[in-house]
Amino acid sequence: MSDENRYLTFALGKGRLAEKTLELMEEIGITCREMKNKESRKLIFVNEDLKLKFFLAKGPDVPTYVEYGAADIGVVGKDTLLEEGRRAYEVLDLGFGKCRMCVCGPKEAGDLLKNHKMIRVATKYPVIAKDYFYHRKHQTVDIIKLNGSVELGPIVGLSDVIVDIVETGTTLRENGLEVLEEICPLSARMIVNQVSMQMESKRINDIISRLKEALQKRA
Repeated sequence: MSDENRYLTFALGKGRLAEKTLELMEEIGITCREMKNKESRKLIFVNEDLKLKFFLAKGPDVPTYVEYGAADIGVVGKDTLLEEGRRAYEVLDLGFGKCRMCVCGPKEAGDLLKNHKMIRVATKYPVIAKDYFYHRKHQTVDIIKLNGSVELGPIVGLSDVIVDIVETGTTLRENGLEVLEEICPLSARMIVNQVSMQMESKRINDIISRLKEALQKRA
């Protein structure tokens, strides 16, 4: 049973994602004045009237907080959900933060992909890369995990191609690289803890349906 005095807790991916989410929330009357104070060192922000709590987290940590119930609801990029593979219900595509996960490299690397050659792939997303090459393309590759600018991989000879997020493609073009294959489209998603979805279904579904309406008005 839902407890009316229980707070619903949101974990938001830091940065632009959180800003865009809060803008959308405001459209349905969910505000958190405390979060607008840029000087605040608080880690948890509260709206007492609506019984809501918010905290900011690094993107890859958001699904972890939601899976383990430290947050009821999370907002994070689809790339993070695919990479982290955590248990949670994905309930809504928020439509912002749109980009693509792609295989990129110098033009000539296109032949290596077509001919299913053994190649080296540099990426921040080894799980996504492995799933794409092994399960969808059935191509054996050597995946190299990098944390920084993966575009360097092909330029310095570390890898033949990269798997990375592409928004405008400007960085690729400036470094003599291009999109060779598209893996999947990406955007911000709302996820819900599996137990919370049962215990707090009325409150959570109400928020989801109001957000859907707001997104339809934007479209």
